[in-house]
Amino acid sequence: MSHDVSELPHPPRATHWSYYAVLALLVVPVWSAVPFAWLFAGYSLCNGTWVYYGPLGRALTFLSCCEVVFSIYHILLAQRVSGPSLHGLGDPDEIQVAYLRLLKAGLANLPDDGGDIETLLVDRPGSPAETITQLERHDHRAIDFRHALRTWFLKVPWSSIRLREVEKWLYWAIYNGDLPSGDDIPAIHRKALDEAVSLLQKRVGCAIGEGTNPNVVPMRLTIDRTNIQWRPLTFYALVFSINWALKYLYASQWNLQYACSDGLEYLLRIPPQWNSASTPRPVVFIHGLGLGLLQYHTVVTHLLKTFPDRPILIPLQPQISQNFFHPDFLEPPTRHQMADRIAALLQRLGWVSLDAEENPDSEEEKEVASSLIGASQKGVTVVSHSNGTYIHAWILKGYPDIVSRSCFVDPVTFCSWEGDVCYNFFYRPCMTGMELLMRYFVGTELGVVNLLQRRFCWTSNSLWFEEIPNAKDPHKTLFLLGGKDAIVNSERIKKYLTSHGIRKNLWYDPEGRHGQALMTGGKGLKEIIGWLSENEEELR
Repeated sequence: MSHDVSELPHPPRATHWSYYAVLALLVVPVWSAVPFAWLFAGYSLCNGTWVYYGPLGRALTFLSCCEVVFSIYHILLAQRVSGPSLHGLGDPDEIQVAYLRLLKAGLANLPDDGGDIETLLVDRPGSPAETITQLERHDHRAIDFRHALRTWFLKVPWSSIRLREVEKWLYWAIYNGDLPSGDDIPAIHRKALDEAVSLLQKRVGCAIGEGTNPNVVPMRLTIDRTNIQWRPLTFYALVFSINWALKYLYASQWNLQYACSDGLEYLLRIPPQWNSASTPRPVVFIHGLGLGLLQYHTVVTHLLKTFPDRPILIPLQPQISQNFFHPDFLEPPTRHQMADRIAALLQRLGWVSLDAEENPDSEEEKEVASSLIGASQKGVTVVSHSNGTYIHAWILKGYPDIVSRSCFVDPVTFCSWEGDVCYNFFYRPCMTGMELLMRYFVGTELGVVNLLQRRFCWTSNSLWFEEIPNAKDPHKTLFLLGGKDAIVNSERIKKYLTSHGIRKNLWYDPEGRHGQALMTGGKGLKEIIGWLSENEEELR
């Protein structure tokens, strides 16, 4: 009988000394700037002492008043963001397919490494060809699924989870709302919920305990209470100024120009000697959460220096880059909007050719674009990091033919149905300096919370193995994971990928942390550069 890890209590963690260092040296100084501004402005204006200040004192008084006004505005925006989720109900058919797909994940009774690929009669081991049948409680597949599923209930022992809490979680996952009480549930919703529970009980290998347990709380990302922490106006202004300066630097030194197309802002460099028929395909780099170009500066410059012979496109995402002053800061594009805009831009650049039914442009524009594409040039290479892998997933879901090569770095799009990313980023108590750094400076920032806690769609953001073109081809697909990633459960993702036959194109660093694979001089970045540098002629 398999050992039931789903019943083991989540081990307690001790607070690391780095937590206190980050708290004292970074978080407290930044957080306290706002209350300090209120105190200083109030004292200076109420007592009239600002009149006697010198230039520096008056400048500080003015800055404090600006901080006071900004903090009020920030509070109003935070209250707006903290309201009901804005993305509404998802596509019922897509949700049903995704739910069945997650239940089938790991259901194929194959070894974690995928078995002997040469002797398998299926193209993708562990694919959705499996049938959901009643598993035994001690079945290792049921135990593993219960262990993963309890993450959505803050990792409590499985036996403490009751039916009412499971129904709350399922109702949120299906309808993006709070479970109504008793007879208030619409009949069609009740039927769908009962069917979902029935399938889930087959997959977990046992009946879920009746009743409720008020001590168990399911994570419901888009309707749970938000945690938005203020930060001073000067912080946003500093980030904005540095990113603006970096755009100027890229333009002057590497001819990386800023442009905007149909609401999509981007940086683009096309070498004068480049042509689509005979030289390397373009690279599209999609960054993740954080500080925008400031955070990814070393990666961007490394790509520009290493590949002067190929076009490089960097879509900008102000909503997750703390660009507070952007007019669309709190209006991120939807999955379809983002994918459509990127695909349309790639076609206008002459890098891809869309199918007629997917083509948003006129026939004349299509003919011009098609004429620019050489017969040997097909698609682009997409390199995505962390939250950027969601956009990577959107492109593959909507326009798989335009991506010829894919590189996923610290991907959050795989196994997101298991809840680890959600738990680690928003719900887990911070115990280390890195966790506190990510929580305060990223996870509690207004734009990030707006995107992830009020506009998150798990069906859109979940990428399944069979949706990746040429997933097993090491020349066309590359996955990079770090064993000590504080956000991604790399072991689970590694298991998911290897069980589907991924071998040579999985780069795994047991000591790697989130973002470390993109550090200059690191083994991860060398792996990416080497993969990008492969002979293009051999890949066609």
